[in-house]
Amino acid sequence: MEAAAFFEQSSTGILKAMPTFEAHRSPHLPVLYSFRRCPYAMRARLALQMSGLVVEHREIALKDKPAEMLRASPKGTVPVLVLADGAVLGESLDIMRWALGRRDPDGWMVQDETGREDAWALIAQNDGEFKFHLDRYKYPHRYSLADGVVHRELARGFLETLQARLALHRFLAGARFGLADAAIAPFVRQFAHTDTAWFAAQSWSHLAQWLQDFEASVAFAQVMEKHPVWPGVAAEIGASA
Repeated sequence: MEAAAFFEQSSTGILKAMPTFEAHRSPHLPVLYSFRRCPYAMRARLALQMSGLVVEHREIALKDKPAEMLRASPKGTVPVLVLADGAVLGESLDIMRWALGRRDPDGWMVQDETGREDAWALIAQNDGEFKFHLDRYKYPHRYSLADGVVHRELARGFLETLQARLALHRFLAGARFGLADAAIAPFVRQFAHTDTAWFAAQSWSHLAQWLQDFEASVAFAQVMEKHPVWPGVAAEIGASA
């Protein structure tokens, strides 16, 4: 079975589009503050989709963050998940753990202790050194750099680690798409799209195929659906008056 077909098969009947605030305003639903292109928010949405848990999706504008989100999580970054009991999850990995801890139909949270440790170690590498270099490669002027070429090269080691894994197995943890794939793919995608011609010229055939299959999957299409920017409580009350 081709990888893209695997993604489609695994998502059938499980991955469903989350409702927008217009479609479902129930006060009993968890509320997800998200930004479509943010890789952290992307991986949180992937876990929520896979779990089948319904949340109220509030798309935000990063330049005009809603006061409701900032009251819940003053650090002002997405994703933020506000649970029905008022508890706040302000980190993407915490949201993934929460969602998959309640329903994990495809077994993303590996039960084997060795497998779990391996997945979390790989995610830690992604979130640590690789993300450090990715930011400076993609946004060099934010860091007073002339360009990001040096950091592109420093990020190469992690991508070669992924390439070596994918040369042995279809996915990062083996034969099935899992937690590590979902947590890491959005960041590799961001790196690849910084300079698509350069990325395509690298000898990372397995990594490139893995990313291509991810981007062609039903799951990815669903979590990347466009939502209107949430207008905030005042606008919502006004609209319903």
